[in-house]
Amino acid sequence: MADDSAKGIENASLNSTRLENPQIEPIRLPSVEEIRGQDIWNNCAVRSVVSGVMGGGLGIFMGLFLGALDNPLMQEEMTGRQQLIYQAKQMGRRSWSSAKAFAVMGFIFSAAECVVEKARAKHDITNTVVAGCATGGAISAKGVKALMEYPNLKSIPTH
Repeated sequence: MADDSAKGIENASLNSTRLENPQIEPIRLPSVEEIRGQDIWNNCAVRSVVSGVMGGGLGIFMGLFLGALDNPLMQEEMTGRQQLIYQAKQMGRRSWSSAKAFAVMGFIFSAAECVVEKARAKHDITNTVVAGCATGGAISAKGVKALMEYPNLKSIPTH
């Protein structure tokens, strides 16, 4: 009996060491298809266009959500049908505007990050920071003109 309990303890300790030290899997080389996919995705033009399209999609949903929150100014004087038509038009305008803005932001950011990453030959946080600065600068340079063209904001003084 003592012999059986000693074997049980040995087996338990062997099993616990096997659980603690899992088998290491050998390194697997990527297949030809995986390498081609990586090469396509590493192209800055492809990455930028995909980011722009995805940003546009996000902008559509943001515009739909934010457009639904707009209230008509003369809500008391409008019928239910007029309010519905007004809301639908506002959602469409806001969606299109947000889609363009997010698409441009996604495109510029992704292009800047990819170019900086290729130039530095490093993949780190600095690329993201530089791309963010470049995107913010590009949008703010364009944004001043767009702000002055927006009809309701012409009366805002700029210093």
